[in-house]
Amino acid sequence: MKKIIMIAALVAGSVTLSAQAQSLSQKNLSLAQANALANGAVQACLAKNYQVTVTVVDRAGVIKAVQRTDNAGPHTVKASEMKAYTALSTKNASGKVMEAAQSNAGAQNMRDVPGFLLLAGGLPVKEGDEVIGAVGIGGAPGGHLDEACAQAAIDALNK
Repeated sequence: MKKIIMIAALVAGSVTLSAQAQSLSQKNLSLAQANALANGAVQACLAKNYQVTVTVVDRAGVIKAVQRTDNAGPHTVKASEMKAYTALSTKNASGKVMEAAQSNAGAQNMRDVPGFLLLAGGLPVKEGDEVIGAVGIGGAPGGHLDEACAQAAIDALNK
């Protein structure tokens, strides 16, 4: 009887180990996609005379591409990075995260999360339902305008 229990435990343990050893398959933003998003967003903003910085991050939040127009303020570099990171981390537009933090007492401390910037201008990039990266823009005269440029670049990429 003792032998049967030991064999059963060994078999159960090996089944658990084999299930844990399976690898993940995840989609990610390519360098070509990141560059296309950055360029598209800069062009959309420049068409409206907005001097901006665009940062694109991959699914891990690592910077993949950055473009800064000639007259964009130095603060726009970090702002665009933080907006992209916020959108990626929450899988939501950074402006919606800002609204949630303003209207929900339970979410107000999100502003204290390192790397977050609760301003509009960051959008997640999806392939199907999976978030594969994010775009953040800083420098237009309003976060909603940054977001519009980011959306234009995402729309162009998805055509």
